Amino acid sequence: MKIDVLSLFPDMFTNVFGSSILKHAEESGAVSFRVVDFREYADNKHRKVDDYPYGGGAGMVLRAQPFFDAVDDLVKDQKKPRVVLLCPQGERYTQKKAEEFSKEEHLILLCGHYEGYDERVREHLVTDEVSIGDYVLTGGELGAMVIADSVTRLLPGVLGNEESAITDSFSTGILEHPHYTRPAEFRGMKVPDILLSGHHKNIDEWRHRESLKRTWERRPDLLEGKALSEKEQLWIEEFTRKE
Repeated sequence: MKIDVLSLFPDMFTNVFGSSILKHAEESGAVSFRVVDFREYADNKHRKVDDYPYGGGAGMVLRAQPFFDAVDDLVKDQKKPRVVLLCPQGERYTQKKAEEFSKEEHLILLCGHYEGYDERVREHLVTDEVSIGDYVLTGGELGAMVIADSVTRLLPGVLGNEESAITDSFSTGILEHPHYTRPAEFRGMKVPDILLSGHHKNIDEWRHRESLKRTWERRPDLLEGKALSEKEQLWIEEFTRKE
């Protein structure tokens, strides 16, 4: 998979793409990262990529030309990629979207600054508009890092244990169950006995129940409209009685 990023501040990505799982993923050939300063594509001698908005108003607007020319250069004769615009007005980013992006061969992430983008970028260049949350950042770089990380870890062979991605919070539609490791007792706090029992069927059921409980307590919105089994419905009734 190829992930290209268009940014005015490419140095921000050096440590992110050069560390930990993302570094190993690129070294293994699962993904290739490229960060491009789209100022290099500006069609003027001062490499200016923004201008005043037509009609007046505060702030500067990013010009369409550098984005279009940069994407044309990155794509050339290749298959059309997903071109993702990072902006507060976009669709809220979710694990489902990460899974969707991970099936693509090529992603191009556009990072903006200033007041916004020329609308022609939205209308004629991008395939997706994405927001990582209901707040405003100084630019799209942090959002691009989030997308690159969340997508890369889903690629085959990137995680040491393939089940890790499958059982993550949100991948199953509910939050992940609690985890414990050695020692079995620490400062008087004990690991639940069932996890030490070696009875895998009972352990799986306990984890499922705890996942549902954690979701019910912390993110009940995830359960709205979700088809629940009879056992899951009984568990929720039990959680409610104990509240």
